Amino acid sequence: MNYPINTLSRKLLADLQTPVSMYLKIRDVYPYSALLESSDYHGGENSYSFIGFKPVAEFRLENEVISERFPDGQLVETKVTNGIKVPDRFQAFVASFPVKNDANSLGFNGLFGYTSFESVRYFDDVNLQPSAPDPADIPDIRYILYRFIIGINHHKNELTLVENLFEGEESEMGEVLALLDNRNFASYDFSLSGPEASAISDQAYMDMVTTGKRHCYRGDTFQLVLSRRYAQGYVGDDFKAYRALRSINPSPYLFYFDFGSYRIFGSSPEAHLVVKKQKAYIDPIAGTFRRTGDDEKDLQLAEELRRDPKENAEHVMLVDLARNDLSRNTKNVKLEIFKE
Repeated sequence: MNYPINTLSRKLLADLQTPVSMYLKIRDVYPYSALLESSDYHGGENSYSFIGFKPVAEFRLENEVISERFPDGQLVETKVTNGIKVPDRFQAFVASFPVKNDANSLGFNGLFGYTSFESVRYFDDVNLQPSAPDPADIPDIRYILYRFIIGINHHKNELTLVENLFEGEESEMGEVLALLDNRNFASYDFSLSGPEASAISDQAYMDMVTTGKRHCYRGDTFQLVLSRRYAQGYVGDDFKAYRALRSINPSPYLFYFDFGSYRIFGSSPEAHLVVKKQKAYIDPIAGTFRRTGDDEKDLQLAEELRRDPKENAEHVMLVDLARNDLSRNTKNVKLEIFKE
């Protein structure tokens, strides 16, 4: 299957709007949208925020079934068996959308989504312990190709609106520009409902920690990240929870995905993997401290962090693991910066 894309783009000033205000204007008109935001940027490499909306194609893996939906409405479903390689199917899906006429000054065409931790079983020889059915379960992998992408350059206070068009389609860019010019957007309430709950008790979690430490002492593993999920009922607009998160934990990598029946949002200080111009980069972060707002005090804390033996040991481990991960899938791996 082949669906050539023609792209259009237009640049505008963005000094009167924010990514959040633009998203609030868009989400009710174009549901199933995504916001990837940078609210704590210090360099040009992470100074962009993105909004994707109006899905035209989708790749999903759920319950061992790959579902590929294409712009003409065609749906292809494939059961994952030993002969099916998920990465190959995903690459074939992406290759179905060659860019024919590229008038896209943003640099990419807007495939957004996620790959869950549980997906590791499709890429590596890892057997996960079966778990009981969970009403909160979501697809292991889900990526959406959007018709429209807005890229906001925070350093230049400008936005680029990109539209992906398929054969025979007319541009709808004018409708989006009119929507962005609108100064009004709907606001909804948000409130908590019921108590916070976790399926794992405090004692059970402490037992997990004890077991994990034993495995580390024995040399079975270098590091374990033990977690437990908390659930909290709510009524209203969960985007307000995202807005609270970005306020108390600003970062270069914030995200909010609206998939209709569920939403995913979060905040991270680092990108796990960046691929640019046929080069893959991993920049691990080890050791953090809370900023005080006092530059002199922050410099003192940073120096203490540099001298901390535990943090230095973790940093060496993460750099080594990153190098090993890249070596498995790329060539000519080099350590450009060890620590800064």
